Amino acid sequence: MCTYSTEKLGLDKSSGKGPEGWFPLRTATVYYDHPVHAPDEHTVNIDFLNPERGPGARVAVELSLDSARELLAALQVTVERAAHH
Repeated sequence: MCTYSTEKLGLDKSSGKGPEGWFPLRTATVYYDHPVHAPDEHTVNIDFLNPERGPGARVAVELSLDSARELLAALQVTVERAAHH
């Protein structure tokens, strides 16, 4: 594995949905590396986890750089709008 950049953060009051339904999320790891499934050579990957619940409590995302930029912009707009409600 040749992860180029990794950011890890704790999550509060967050949920993810996996094969067994909804579960609380505890951490998110964002990194740039080789994907497992996406067709690009490198992707921005996000792993949402709840380590206390084992390996099944994981939501994994692999995004192209363009998709990651678009998601980042959409998150920024949504968070700014939500701050005014």
